[in-house]
Amino acid sequence: MLEHCCPLCQQGLLQAAAYVYDAQYNRNIPFETSPKAVRLYYLYNHWSMQAATYFFIFVDLALALFEEPAVYLLPFLGKYATSLVEVLCLLVFFGRLVHFAQVTPRSVFWKDTKNICIMISILVTLIDLIVYGALRISAIRGIRWSRPLRPIFLINFAESRQIRRAFRSIRNTLPEITYVFLLFMFSVLMFSLMALKLFGDRNLKTVEGSPYFTNYLEIVFNMYVLVTTANSPDVMMPAYDFSWWYCLFFIVYVIINTYIFMSVFLAVVYNNYRKHLKNEIRKLAYMKRRKMIEAFNLLKVKEGAEFVVKEDQWKHLVKLVAPDISTSHRELLLRISDEEQKGCVDKKSFVRLADLLNIQVITIKLHSHPLDIWFPHVYNSTPSLCIRSMVRHKGFVWMYDVIILINAVFIALDEKNPYISYAEWVFLCLYIVEILLKLYTYEPRNFFARNQFWNWFDTSIIIAALIATVLNTALRSVTIYNSQQVLDIVFILRVLRLIRIIDSIQRFRVIMNTLINIMPTMLTFGGLVLVVYYIFSIVGMEIFQGKVKFFAGNTTTPHALYCGNPALKDSTFARAKYCKNNFNNIASSFIVLMELTVVNQCGFALVTHQAAKLYFITFHIVIVIMIIKDELLNGKLLDNMETSENDLGGEEGTTKKKLKGLMFKIASKRYRTVDALLQRMFEAEIPPEEEGPSLDEILNLSPNDAYPKNPVFDNAA
Repeated sequence: MLEHCCPLCQQGLLQAAAYVYDAQYNRNIPFETSPKAVRLYYLYNHWSMQAATYFFIFVDLALALFEEPAVYLLPFLGKYATSLVEVLCLLVFFGRLVHFAQVTPRSVFWKDTKNICIMISILVTLIDLIVYGALRISAIRGIRWSRPLRPIFLINFAESRQIRRAFRSIRNTLPEITYVFLLFMFSVLMFSLMALKLFGDRNLKTVEGSPYFTNYLEIVFNMYVLVTTANSPDVMMPAYDFSWWYCLFFIVYVIINTYIFMSVFLAVVYNNYRKHLKNEIRKLAYMKRRKMIEAFNLLKVKEGAEFVVKEDQWKHLVKLVAPDISTSHRELLLRISDEEQKGCVDKKSFVRLADLLNIQVITIKLHSHPLDIWFPHVYNSTPSLCIRSMVRHKGFVWMYDVIILINAVFIALDEKNPYISYAEWVFLCLYIVEILLKLYTYEPRNFFARNQFWNWFDTSIIIAALIATVLNTALRSVTIYNSQQVLDIVFILRVLRLIRIIDSIQRFRVIMNTLINIMPTMLTFGGLVLVVYYIFSIVGMEIFQGKVKFFAGNTTTPHALYCGNPALKDSTFARAKYCKNNFNNIASSFIVLMELTVVNQCGFALVTHQAAKLYFITFHIVIVIMIIKDELLNGKLLDNMETSENDLGGEEGTTKKKLKGLMFKIASKRYRTVDALLQRMFEAEIPPEEEGPSLDEILNLSPNDAYPKNPVFDNAA
């Protein structure tokens, strides 16, 4: 690739490509500029290295499935297998950290908090493994207290910058959130005290027959749960039965705490996030501009009165940064960057390269239909043209929409009716005819292009449904075997077939495309939730393991009536058969925590202590109030909704360009996230000739630092 360049030019190209690559993906990793460090930096950012890192992080987190209390017991090496695997993971993490130390300046590396966290976590985990192993050899039961630290590796490696950014956003909003939350808790405590005085001496009983509102800590818990409405109206009914006037107490409480306080809380979260988002966007915009300017300075030559990058250097650079794009795509990018075809790219156009590389461009290759090549007279005959015209007409789509709706009615009817069973074959035949007609009308390679999601979806569902239906019929006819699993697959595929109607209704496509676009954000959000769930699951297992036991439905042991714990005898928890909701392994713990999102698991307080409710309240505060509401309000999810219907469908929502007989289509003209939109708006306020602050100044920008002339961004943010 660079064999015709001098060594100095090669080094300049490699370094410039690293800057452009970082600008394209908004990386802000300072790296050494020596030839060895730059090549190591490329290796560090290679997809295979990142995939390997995530793989071992996943393995490290998954060890909880095989550790005591285990979901699955490993047959080989027994209890020591997980320890050996964990040591292997720690060695990989240490090697990744050493690799990172080789590409970053020492002063930067040792000041980076995430590197210190990784090193401490590795050291602490090794100490824990040694101590735990020694205790096991001595037949002493130990606790793996370092297991809650495992998510630190997911958060602190450089690849997880989006998760760190989300945590940083939550951390930045905490000071203002704390004041509102303390005021909210004061309100809950005050109303709980009033409830104690109002109802404590009236000898009221709950449905279970226990005293009603006589224990203050229990009242606080019930009133906190009432904010989530999980125990409404149950918690109110004893007082309401005594006198209907007491319902006013609970109504006032819900209005103040559920509606007013929660609304104020969400407003504070949104306002603070918006302020900190502005600072994040400014850093990203300045960093990208600075890195692109650094890359330009490495490659620039003087031509006339201005500095430019020669066409050959520009092509080498793009080939290094984006080796997977086609030659014609690179020519398109060059044509955009060098509109006057001067054979060079100026500074203003060069700085836009990172943005151009982020635009999804689809190359449209016009192929002739195979039937047009093999049988041109037949394919272009009048009957054939009529068929193709009919398939392209909107009426064809509407007809099959009606068929899908009729099919939905038949799916809901009794499957045992023979006429319904025969009708399913009719619908399958109609769908197969539809696919064949479309393949006859449209060129197959274009019909099954990579971006034609719905065509792939339709065809896959129809073929899978046909195979499953044939298999199910065959099994029923040749044996008495009850093919329930195959039948379940058939039913699922039939229902999934109804999703096809989404492609026919434009607003449905808008919503579906929005859901697809927010998947990266949802992955970040999922990472946040995984970290919190994992930590609370490990802690929960240490606190509640074995306190609640599950017995199969056919068991005759009397312990099953109270989940193996006499403290739960005659409790609502046991009567409702919640015994499977326990902390006896990591999988059960995750399920319980999912249920605990509404804080309604007081059975564990019965088998331990009332203070155990603090565990559940803390989990609810962290996962629901601090993470879920912050992520929903931060604009990433809500602001991703399409604003233009034309961005999705057909040819009218795309921009096309032609180059040397090829046609290119821009997949979408909208911004995928509000962050990208705000970043672009802020960049528009930076004059093209303005180089901005230095890298050190950019990293030290504070939320109150103002940069000249950004009124549009201020209003938008």
